[in-house]
Amino acid sequence: MSDRGTAREDGKEGRGLPAAPGIGGVLEAALYVDDLDAAEAFYGRVLGLEKIVRAGNRHVFFRAGETIVLLFNPAETVKPATNPALPVPPHGARGPGHLCFRVSEAALDAWRRRLEAACVTIEADFRWPNGARSLYFRDPAGNSLELASAALWAG
Repeated sequence: MSDRGTAREDGKEGRGLPAAPGIGGVLEAALYVDDLDAAEAFYGRVLGLEKIVRAGNRHVFFRAGETIVLLFNPAETVKPATNPALPVPPHGARGPGHLCFRVSEAALDAWRRRLEAACVTIEADFRWPNGARSLYFRDPAGNSLELASAALWAG
């Protein structure tokens, strides 16, 4: 048995661990794309996100509210870091990921019209049992994207 995840394996979450100091939210979320040009155009032009930086064929980063969306080329992020000042470990994923953007309930119809005008196929548009609505579609790399009202996770 590995040390990874063993705190939950016996059903006693956190047993023997110091109290968790708390997490304030998701600072950044990563998706992997093999065509940064297509991703940059989609996330910037279609979704209207603010581009922060692009580093060659390795990555392009966007701001989405308080979260940073990291779009990485998986062929580049598996390579070891070459800058000792930025010792980011190799990482990456293959295949489609998922990211959900929070939007107002009132904006969902406008988003649907915008996506359709950009020839983006809406895969699903439905209401969850709690009444929240979601729109699902894909980016050019095949990642599953969702626009949903915050009510989706209201507790």
